[in-house]
Amino acid sequence: MTSGVDLGRPQTQAVGSDEDVVRVRQLVRTVAVAAKLSLVDQTKVVTAASELARNTLVYGGGGSVEVSTVDNGRKQGIKILFADSGPGIADLNLALTDGYTTGGGLGLGLSGARRLVDEFDIQTAPGQGTRITITKWSR
Repeated sequence: MTSGVDLGRPQTQAVGSDEDVVRVRQLVRTVAVAAKLSLVDQTKVVTAASELARNTLVYGGGGSVEVSTVDNGRKQGIKILFADSGPGIADLNLALTDGYTTGGGLGLGLSGARRLVDEFDIQTAPGQGTRITITKWSR
């Protein structure tokens, strides 16, 4: 048990405000430390999570984030699921283009978040919301 977080099971954080985005960052940092990620990799996954949590809030109208530790037998890591019931992403290829932004976020965008992690999966359809799962493994 670290910082009141039960690392043996997934931790869920609702995303409905800017304060919740900060809570997501704190939770991801705590779990990344527990997964023994290096400081550089902690920073990468927290940055990606911050961008994706903000997207969940701004473009998805809010949603949830589930953070868990994972182990593939060789390495430990952190897996994060971002889910919303918003309008979905109409043109996923465009949204994944480097430099593409629709607003005043970090400018990192989905493509930047994807580059910061080891695994990136996105499921979306217009009118059906968006689910993004990212994984970062220890080195």
